[in-house]
Amino acid sequence: MSVLVNKAWVLARMYEPDVTIVDCRFMLGQPDAGRISYEENHIPGAVFLDLEKDLSSSVSEHGGRHPLPDTGQLAAKLGKVGINRETRVIAYDDQGGLYASRLWWLMSYMGHETVFVMNEGFSAWKDAGYPVSKDQPVRVPTTFTADVHPEMLVNLEDVRQAMKDPSIVILDSRESSRYLGLNETIDHTAGHIPGAKNKFWKGVLQDNGEWKSLDELKEYYKDVPKDHEIIVYCGSGVSACPNVLALTELGYPDVRLYAGSWSDWISYSENPIATGEE
Repeated sequence: MSVLVNKAWVLARMYEPDVTIVDCRFMLGQPDAGRISYEENHIPGAVFLDLEKDLSSSVSEHGGRHPLPDTGQLAAKLGKVGINRETRVIAYDDQGGLYASRLWWLMSYMGHETVFVMNEGFSAWKDAGYPVSKDQPVRVPTTFTADVHPEMLVNLEDVRQAMKDPSIVILDSRESSRYLGLNETIDHTAGHIPGAKNKFWKGVLQDNGEWKSLDELKEYYKDVPKDHEIIVYCGSGVSACPNVLALTELGYPDVRLYAGSWSDWISYSENPIATGEE
């Protein structure tokens, strides 16, 4: 079954006892905006998980701007909001699945197979006249037992080696101006990892913000060979996740995330940097 589900699918299942809906809304540069939006209104019964407080660990010299959370700590937080290995999880945001995909990836990494991303975000849900609520649900705590899949992840050294290996495709998920090194608004150094191709994550979306069909996604990734290992990165390991999700939907068998991404790469002064087209 597809990871992507539409709002009508969510509406039909939102009150089923084994379903937990997770609000992942977030705004870069406004760290409290997601929580404030959630408290104003959300899908009834939804719990809130914050990108920086829950789905990332503390920033240090290396590891990027949104280092992966400690899996034990995240498992404890999931258990606290009533999610265990039997729970069907539906994640949503209001940014085209950008932050919901981060939760999908993290839970997949921790061995959870029934995680879905709502194709249309909260605004589409609300605009359709679907129910919203200010009430914060009372959840019965449970235990989430992680079964980590380290093969889904690559580290800095893996990427350094991959640069020399033509059988590995490195994909940069940032917008082209940042990839080309023309405009860097977030990190202190512009450019990209040498050899990387650019696949801006928003290329998975139609003009109306919905995800493209499988045929349209196939067209978008037509120059990415299916029989190669794919390493995906972005600025901090977040906007890479929609690309990972899309490639997974298309049946690519070996797609891995460089979680530290560009902000980790440039924290090592010896790492090479490329600009312009590859």
